[in-house]
Amino acid sequence: MDLNYSDEEKAFRAEVRAFLAENLPAEVSDKVRRGISLGKEGHEKWHATLNARGWLAYNWPREFGGAEWNAVQRHIFEEECAAAYAPRIVPFGLSMLAPVLQKFGTKEQQDHYLPRILSGDDWWCQGYSEPGAGSDLASLKTRAVRDGDHYVVNGQKTWTTLGQYANWIFCLVRTDPEAKQQEGISFLLIDMSTPGITVRPIALLDGTPEVNEVFFDDVRVPVENLVGEENKGWTYAKYLLTHERTNIAGVGFSQAGLDAVKRIARIETANGRPLIENPHFAARLAQVEIDLMAMATTNMRIISQAASGQAPGVESSMLKVKGTIIRQEINDLTRRAVGPYAMPFASEAVEGDNAPIGPDYAGPVAAHYFNNRKLSIFGGSNEIQRGIIAKVKMGG
Repeated sequence: MDLNYSDEEKAFRAEVRAFLAENLPAEVSDKVRRGISLGKEGHEKWHATLNARGWLAYNWPREFGGAEWNAVQRHIFEEECAAAYAPRIVPFGLSMLAPVLQKFGTKEQQDHYLPRILSGDDWWCQGYSEPGAGSDLASLKTRAVRDGDHYVVNGQKTWTTLGQYANWIFCLVRTDPEAKQQEGISFLLIDMSTPGITVRPIALLDGTPEVNEVFFDDVRVPVENLVGEENKGWTYAKYLLTHERTNIAGVGFSQAGLDAVKRIARIETANGRPLIENPHFAARLAQVEIDLMAMATTNMRIISQAASGQAPGVESSMLKVKGTIIRQEINDLTRRAVGPYAMPFASEAVEGDNAPIGPDYAGPVAAHYFNNRKLSIFGGSNEIQRGIIAKVKMGG
């Protein structure tokens, strides 16, 4: 793989930068940089802006309304968006459910749901993890019992990211309790307005209600909302998870974070010397930069596989593990560079006209550090991913 951008790729990067300069509002970029929540409306506005340009579904095939960018284009776009502090593209509909529908869904499901994902009419969330089924997802217990032309769903999902905003949820449910764990699972699409669904927020370490518990009490779901075949949902779940794990790696976010910590480390400290001159800190910074460069190359290779119709295999687990370690290391380096200003603040202390003490760049450091501790757990914990890698690559 040639790691130097071609003239066409350089022109594309310039086009992306010009688009961001013209269409990304400064107040939105500032909120992202400072770690302030945009809320549902803020994400929807950016979603609409990208969709109007035809750049929202950049990973989709053209036949479904996507841009069908190659791996390098995707890498450039994600890197430039992160560098400009553009809002994150919420992945659940676009990058997780959509590939499943495009590969395994019926024509009717594709024609109905995919345009609504693009238009923003539907906001999706993910119903995978349960209180007793997180890393061991195949042990899930949420039941779906066939009753005529409906499934009746009972159970609970947890850690449902942004579920408070969603009007649809894609769920793994157990349809055959007598079968082996992986063989008795089905993949259902459920309208969140259906009677019997309750959403309860969970406050994270950084104080935000980003995740939720979702309860199902005799929820009736039409049979036509089944994706693929009954009891074959584990196949579709694994396909989705490979896309999720690639997304979690967050090369663009890591590059933006690395650039930020470099800027902070070059600022003179109280003794008149910048932190970048500290040999121990400089060595850690250099190592994480080397690791990030290597991961970026791997990321492009895996994206290329996905673009050619292949489902990334164990490589997505490798990328997920390394990507989350890198992002957490960058968060830790930033926390150390900011020093005491990275201390978390009680939420009531920064409400209204009050602001955290210290430089502006220090504001979101504690929140990012605490929030990103989750990265090594969700999407399949790093311990489980290492087991998958060992089994596939080394016959363990």
